[in-house]
Parts: sequence; C-alpha cells; structure tokens
Amino acid sequence: MERIGILLADLFDEREFLYPYYRVQEAGYTPVVLGPEAREYRAKSGFAWKAEAGAQEAPALRGLLIPGGFAPDYLRRSPEVLSLVRRVAEEGKPIGAICHAGWVLVSAGLVRGRRVTGFPSIRDDLENAGGLYQEAGVVVDGNLVTAQGPKDLPGFMRAFLDLLGG
Repeated sequence: MERIGILLADLFDEREFLYPYYRVQEAGYTPVVLGPEAREYRAKSGFAWKAEAGAQEAPALRGLLIPGGFAPDYLRRSPEVLSLVRRVAEEGKPIGAICHAGWVLVSAGLVRGRRVTGFPSIRDDLENAGGLYQEAGVVVDGNLVTAQGPKDLPGFMRAFLDLLGG
C-alpha cells in the first residue's frame, strides 16, 4: 500500500493532523507519521500522537502533508525534515502545507516563484522567500497544495488527493 507521510512536532494543530490522517486512509493510502525523531509529540491542546519514525528513516512516500500550528517552527529547524521535504519535492510528488506549514516550505527553499497561500501572519515570510502569495483558502501550484487554515481542510484535502490520483 502506498504511504503518505505526515510531519509532526510539538504544538501541532490537531485538526490539521487528524482530518488529513483519516482522509488519506479513506482514500486507500497508509499514513506514516514522521517527526524530527520517533517520539510522542503534543498538540496545542495537549492531545498527543507518536511519530513512528524520524524524518531520516522515512520510507518511500507517495506524498507528504505538513500540518500547521506552531509545529512548523520546530520542523523547519530539523535538517532531516528539510532534506525529506526537498526529496519529496524533487521527486515531483504532492506536498500539502496548511496554515503555518508554509514556514517549512520556505526553509526548504520551495516557494520562490510558486503560487502559495498560508495563515495571514506568514504572508510576509512567504513573499520574502519569493513566493507569490494568493489571498485564497487553497492554492495549487504544480505538486504543491497550500491552505490558510482549518476552515480550508475539506478543499485542501480534495486538492491533495486529486494530485495523488492524477
């Protein structure tokens, strides 16, 4: 069964993790939860989930999802996470980043010249990294799907799953 990676670090947004986790299962994929290291991570609410592997041990993936919250600020500090994100991008596989997850794309060097969106507070970061910020709930540019926040989860996941099936 094809695997979809989902990145976690402390202070992730549990809505932006759980909804995609179950949607990829419903679509017939196996979610693989990854973090900077294999351990339990706590959401902003205190909810916890264990990453089954560190980013450097990631298996072959069909796509990658990055939930928001404050976790992306931790994820972007991990060279192993950034290496994984770049690898998936170089393979042309779908990457979905919601809310503050655009920070990970910025640090991985993936936004220059790309149409992107994200939580309004990271607009400057996306634009300063060369991204073409769009005032839209969900934006697709090639293999990249970005979304502004939890209210956009249905459209975000439809677009991500469309890229997987396309």
